[in-house]
Amino acid sequence: MTNIALFGLGEAGGLIGSDIVKAKKAGAMGLQIFGFDPADVKTPDGIARTATPSEAVANADFVFSFTGSVDAKTALNQAIDAIPATAIYADFASASAGLKRELADDANLAGFKFCDVALMAMVPGNGVKTPAMFSGNGAAELQGLLSKLDMPITIVSETPGDAAERKLLRSVVIKGLAGLLIESLEGAHAAGCEQWLWGNIVDQFAKMDQHMLQRLVEGTGVHAERRFHEMEASAQQLKELGVEPLMTRSTVANLDKVKRLGVPNVPNTQGNSQ
Repeated sequence: MTNIALFGLGEAGGLIGSDIVKAKKAGAMGLQIFGFDPADVKTPDGIARTATPSEAVANADFVFSFTGSVDAKTALNQAIDAIPATAIYADFASASAGLKRELADDANLAGFKFCDVALMAMVPGNGVKTPAMFSGNGAAELQGLLSKLDMPITIVSETPGDAAERKLLRSVVIKGLAGLLIESLEGAHAAGCEQWLWGNIVDQFAKMDQHMLQRLVEGTGVHAERRFHEMEASAQQLKELGVEPLMTRSTVANLDKVKRLGVPNVPNTQGNSQ
């Protein structure tokens, strides 16, 4: 029998926990699942909710922490003395590599292994099958458990924080892109051309491939001066439409840096997901 403790029963913890329960009911694995959450959230069926974090981890083989980065250290420390030395502590927070390494140091000092988990897609719609990257001295053992539940896993290294580092560097683009789209659409709405803008952007992205991405980076280095002035005009245009150009001002500042320092080399690779 494998005992799993969940810290956090919100969206990610609730969905992944529910999928683990389904695997248990299907007879795929012999599991007991315990959960703790100080918030007033629903307890998924099949998870034994405890009154304290220490009760949840008392006999745990694995502890999964589903918190925000601001609460990650608190989640670990709330029951650190009660976690068995044989357990694997898996932190699923989108936290910096530095914080993950602090958590790993605390876990190792307390006598148990640590795994830095970086979820690489949205949990809704994926649940326990959300693609993930692992790093840390507990990564291989956690992979042994979750691969049985069909989670697509890449072990990056035994160094905690390496998985988080990769995820957050990707987030600079993915989450930053969302911010740019929002700012552009706000302006287009004010200008009355949102349908045209959205169609044009969708068309541009539909044509996107590695070569176009490379041209975007390298072309910025070559044409940084012209693009700097164009984006200054874009920021002014947004202001005239009543939209605060937060993202666009950052692009102007970035282009000013590119004028002075150039752009990084683009790796010559095809589809390297790590």
